[in-house]
Amino acid sequence: MHGLVNRAIQRFVVDSYGAPQWAAVARRADLGFVDFEAMWTYDDAVTPRVLTAVSDILDRPYDELMEDIGNYLVSHPNLEALRRLLRFGGVNFIDFLHSLDDLPDRARLAVSDLVLPRLELREHGPHQYSLACEGEIPGCGHLFTGVLRAMADDYGALVFLEHMGAQDGVETVSIALLETDFTEGRGFELGAQAS
Repeated sequence: MHGLVNRAIQRFVVDSYGAPQWAAVARRADLGFVDFEAMWTYDDAVTPRVLTAVSDILDRPYDELMEDIGNYLVSHPNLEALRRLLRFGGVNFIDFLHSLDDLPDRARLAVSDLVLPRLELREHGPHQYSLACEGEIPGCGHLFTGVLRAMADDYGALVFLEHMGAQDGVETVSIALLETDFTEGRGFELGAQAS
């Protein structure tokens, strides 16, 4: 698993719960180290072990934890670059949804060896969608539920999201878009701001 994935989990725990909690996670997962290197590759078994340790140490249900990590990836100020990558998907939430199929390829443009879950958006009717998520990490559908929730807020859309379970390794998230312009949303400019 790419170090960026593991590093994101580490940053979530440190930013949300503190460095001592992360140190406890590293011990529980029997890592033998405390910090993940973002550009290294780790054995695929490490990531699920770390996520289970996070769930245990924080005493949080695994599915809720995954959704919180997804929300964190979009909404935390330390990860503005990821938010920007996602916002390039479109000018509104509907455009963003339709761009999700291409997200793994866009991510590989930035980091060539990063493998994201396979995503497939299906449209079932006016403003009714589902997102199929197939990845190596259990709970990737819950993770994307958190991402979708944060991106809906970012765009100012009102959505109802529900994780519909998994079948044959594919998790499905139901998406009902209730209102596209519910609130103003967060500002976004195509060009990065100079400091």
